[in-house]
Order: sequence, then structure tokens, then C-alpha cells
Amino acid sequence: MDKPMMILIAGPYRSGTGDDPALLAANLRRLEEAAWPIFRVGHVPMIGEWVALPVLRGAGGTSVADPVAQQIMYPAAERLLAHCDAVLRLPGESAGADQDVAIAQERGIPVYHSVEEIPA
Repeated sequence: MDKPMMILIAGPYRSGTGDDPALLAANLRRLEEAAWPIFRVGHVPMIGEWVALPVLRGAGGTSVADPVAQQIMYPAAERLLAHCDAVLRLPGESAGADQDVAIAQERGIPVYHSVEEIPA
């Protein structure tokens, strides 16, 4: 490996939560569980919500259900993908994660489905 990869962790965040803050937080924790294994093998983990949620708050949004969130959540992930070297797609239904995978595939960015597939 020449340099560490920045790897976007994509998986369910909002899906199936009904926008319940506790369920959203649980989904974010599941995404974050993949961060340490990615870091441990020498790469930089990234999660779209780490970028999008502060931007949403800065735009005056108080939840992902706010209308302004549509201008921020998916676009933030798409912009991040311009800087990412790979995507880790975690299991679970997620339109946003599926969109991340589609964009990665269009751009020729590798998509992994388990941490074990990621080269050290």
C-alpha cells in the first residue's frame, strides 16, 4: 500500500428509524464500529454523517427530518466520495448507502462489503 486510503463507511443511518433520535444514534454507532478496524489496518475511516450533521446544524436544521436536510445529507456523501479511495458497504437497507455504492462504482472506486476485504 502506497498511502492510506480514505474509506467511506456506508450503511443504514435513517432507514427504518422513523427519525427517532435514539434509533438514529444507534445506527450511527453501528457505522462507527467499523472505524477502528479500518484505522487499525492503516486507513482513514470517514462517515458521511460526521460531515453532514454539523453542516445541518449550521444551516439551522434540528433533525434529519427538516426540509434543509435534503440539501445536505446525500450531497455531503457525494462530495466526500470525490475524496475517498474506497467504500465499505455495511449490511442493511439504505437508499443513501446504495447511492454511495452506485456513485463509487461509476467512478471506479472499490467497494468492500467487509472490513476483512480491505487491504492492509
